[in-house]
Amino acid sequence: MECLFCKIAAGEIKADVLYRDEQILVLKDINPQAPVHLLILPVEHYANLAEAAEKAPDLLTALLSKCALLGSEFGGDRGYRVVANTGSDGGQTVAHLHFHLLAGRELLWPPG
Repeated sequence: MECLFCKIAAGEIKADVLYRDEQILVLKDINPQAPVHLLILPVEHYANLAEAAEKAPDLLTALLSKCALLGSEFGGDRGYRVVANTGSDGGQTVAHLHFHLLAGRELLWPPG
């Protein structure tokens, strides 16, 4: 198994896990870009958003619902941002679907 997030899900690599169930894993990002920077990912490997949409659309609903709950918890009335990078031009550096949840400061637009 080569995938970093698969190794974390399997317990082979330690991470700061905030939540886990059969489908979803929530971690603190090791290189935070905001006071709150969480990664919300499926336990099962999907390379990117397109693959998950094709093979597991119900999982995407669960992942986005978890993002919304965490966003409300950590972003409150001030708000939050959810990002899913896909492909090298999209900024994806780990080929395992994951959503970034950022909160705790004003987030500018465009992002990069």
